[in-house]
Amino acid sequence: MALTTVSAGNQVTQWDSDFFAQYVRTNRFKRYMGTDENSIIQLLEDLTVKKGGNIVLTLIAKLTGSGVTGDTALVGNEEGLANYDFKIPVDTLRHGVRVTDHEQQLTEIDLRNAAKTMLKLWSQEKIRDAIITALGSVNGVAFASAAASDKNTWTVNNADRVLFGSAVANYNATFATALLNVDAAGDKLSKGVVGLAKRLAKKSNPIIRPVSVNEDEETYVMFANPLAFRDLKTDLDTVLQNAQVRGSDNPLFHDGDLMYDGVIIREVPEIGVIAGAGAGGIDVAPNYLCGAQAVGVAWAKRTASTTDVTDYGFQKGVGIHEMRGIEKCVFNNKDHGVFTVFTAGVADA
Repeated sequence: MALTTVSAGNQVTQWDSDFFAQYVRTNRFKRYMGTDENSIIQLLEDLTVKKGGNIVLTLIAKLTGSGVTGDTALVGNEEGLANYDFKIPVDTLRHGVRVTDHEQQLTEIDLRNAAKTMLKLWSQEKIRDAIITALGSVNGVAFASAAASDKNTWTVNNADRVLFGSAVANYNATFATALLNVDAAGDKLSKGVVGLAKRLAKKSNPIIRPVSVNEDEETYVMFANPLAFRDLKTDLDTVLQNAQVRGSDNPLFHDGDLMYDGVIIREVPEIGVIAGAGAGGIDVAPNYLCGAQAVGVAWAKRTASTTDVTDYGFQKGVGIHEMRGIEKCVFNNKDHGVFTVFTAGVADA
């Protein structure tokens, strides 16, 4: 008995009306953002209510004088307030997707709704990447674009807030030379390196101020390259220091983070390596130990969606736009709230 077979050209292809968005990590810095001076990433929204192309962030340094005692006159023994300013410019960022009625007819997927979702994810990626670029910037210039002279100047200015590998002695005023002191064997991210970075951050001048949480607790947060995070996790596992038990009450802690010596270590997969810059040509991984006011995010216009209809209603577009600026805070030529740690970033075998 012969059975009828529908030819390939006559077969109807049904696409699931739901669409699967490409996996994009949400903003891994969200929980560290806030509007006050205790935030690691401080949000500045002055320009949302008034005109201007820049926001100026002001730092008033802590008092260092001894004061007076007894009958000593205070007049003439006062202390001046050291103050610095840092300007964050804002710029407009836009993107959009346009769909014709003809193309929409060819699929059961609601392309315009899909576009809104993907534009939102695009925006999340952009702000995440901008924060990472800011953390690694050199004198306000993205690391990838900075000249060797810029990196050397940054290294000298931040000598008390940078660590190359596992020893202070690895420092060199020439940035490239200092990176060559980072080797694969002894300069992995470890509990010893985290503890050393914390101690140095507390000794820096001006101090990299830790974030106050739960009123009586101070915390630094280190944003770690994934290869460095791997090495630290291995090191901490040997001493049962995994923070999944110890850090759950800290509002800055997130499942999957590590904690050691009062420092929360958060893996940020998008932090890359400096290829071939270490001893023997190994890759070097940057990691950023952050305190308060490490990064400033200046908003002039919050992210908003827009629509556009043209060609007699045949073409329909959906867009997204925002106006903002993101910079690492620098006062008096020093990274204000960031201590940078360069460790081995050897790829998985």
